[in-house]
This record gives sequence, structure tokens and C-alpha cells, in this order.
Amino acid sequence: MANRHLSRTIVLQALFEWDFTNRPDSDLTTILGRLSDEFASGTADFGFMKKLVAGILAKKNDLNLIITKAAPEWPLDKISVVDRNVLRIGLYELLFSDRGEVPAKVAINEAIELGKNFGGENSGRFVNGVLGAVYKEIGEPGKDDKGKPKKKKIPDVPYEKMPIEKLGGAVVYARHEGDIYLALVHDIFGHWTLSKGRVEEGEDVEGGTIREIKEELGLDIKLEERLGDNEYIASDPEIGKKRKQVTYFLGQAKFVDVKLEKKGGLDDARWFKMADILDLNFYEDILKIITAAINILLAKK
Repeated sequence: MANRHLSRTIVLQALFEWDFTNRPDSDLTTILGRLSDEFASGTADFGFMKKLVAGILAKKNDLNLIITKAAPEWPLDKISVVDRNVLRIGLYELLFSDRGEVPAKVAINEAIELGKNFGGENSGRFVNGVLGAVYKEIGEPGKDDKGKPKKKKIPDVPYEKMPIEKLGGAVVYARHEGDIYLALVHDIFGHWTLSKGRVEEGEDVEGGTIREIKEELGLDIKLEERLGDNEYIASDPEIGKKRKQVTYFLGQAKFVDVKLEKKGGLDDARWFKMADILDLNFYEDILKIITAAINILLAKK
């Protein structure tokens, strides 16, 4: 069976683009097809995705009303675009899908994971709170179900025994006509972030970072200072949970055109004057790294 979690991820991407750009409902299936071909060709269930999108569109007004009632302190237009559409997916599957195909607990858990992976720091808790409230209102269906035995279960391992994957990233800057510019990448969920990539076996983190920036942005950089480290836990379908450790550096490059590598997850890259980045949408952990870099650059002026 095709990966249903991946399918829901592609549906979320399509809903985000449709909602964020105020596209007509008739464009959503076209957006979905393009994203499916680009990011999940042959690995996702397009029939499932198309059915899910069609159902969400058909019940859009009902879903919006339910969100408004379940989260009265949050007007619909004040909820982030990611969280709003995660809730639409979760509520549709919880309330209107075939429970034999998507049990209530699966609908809730999948939506929470989407919120955690693609939303803000509090998205997982917010989605859990809204869906949990609706779940209780409808009588907690399937609460005592044991579920079907899984064909293969990857055993949980304690944090200290999880495999570790090393990554390197950088705040890339350049000086041009008296101004400082930062090179940033934009992901498909509306956040500006930092270029980073996996450090290959046999590489040190500095060498891996330089190579990854060159591959992703087409920029040659000189690393100047280490800015800090981030760690997060990711799930791998083959080995289970693993710890991803990212080391970030401050790196200088020449002010030349940025050439974004074509790969899933990113849709733009460009230079910004340092003074113009304050209003950009960043992830909280990335904002801390960028702030540290700005403080260093200002001290060098």
C-alpha cells in the first residue's frame, strides 16, 4: 500500500498553496497533481489524495464552522495557514471519512504529526486540543479498540540509543555596496530558513556544510564562526526514530546569483538585506541562529 502519511503531507502542501494564494476551488486538484508528481511520484496514493481533497472541499463550510466553535478564541483567519489546513484534514477524516478505513485515533494522530512537522512550535498541541475536544463531543468513537496487529513494528529505542545523523548548515552572508546581505531558502510551508544538508560518512562537519551550501545554493562559502547546534528527532520508515543533529556556522560568500537546487521541500532562495529580514516568517529555532549571526556581523561593522 502506498504511504498514507506521505499522501496526507502532499494534501497539506496543496491545501496550503490553494489557501495562501486564494486560488479558486477548481484549481486545487491541479495543484495536487503537480505536487504529487514533483515530490511523491509513485510513492503516494493519488486516488486517496484526490478523494480526501474532494471531501474537504465539499465539507469546507462545515469544517470551518467546526473549527470556529472548537477554538472560539481563535478566529479562522487568525489561525496560521498550516494549522488551519491541518485541522481541515484531521476534522474531515475524524468526522466524515469511513472509520473502517481511517479510525478516529488515526485521524487525530496523523493530524497532530502534520502539525508538529510543518507548523509552529505550538501547532501540535493546538491541533491536539481542537481535535480532542471534537472527539469527546462525538462520544470518543473507537476509544477501546485494540486495533489490527501490524505486520512490522520497529521497536522503540531510548533516546540515548537512537542513531544519530549529522547535518551542517550556515547563515550565509555577503557584503555588497556597503550593505550586508543574507542568503535564505524558502520552504513550501511558508517559512524562510537556512540552507543545510547531511554530512556524509568520512566528512567533517565543516567540509560537509561547505559542500551542501554549494550544492543547494550554488555558492562557495568560507566558514568563519560556529553559531550553535540544534537537535530534533525524526522518524525513518526503515529504522524508526533517529536524532538529527545540525551544526550551524556563519559563512561568507561573494554576492552572486543564488541558484536553488531542485529538490523537494524548498521553492525559493534569494539574498535579503540584513535590515529587511525582520518581518520574514522564520521557525523559532532558526530565528535564534540568525539572531546570533546578526549580532556577530553588527559587531564587525
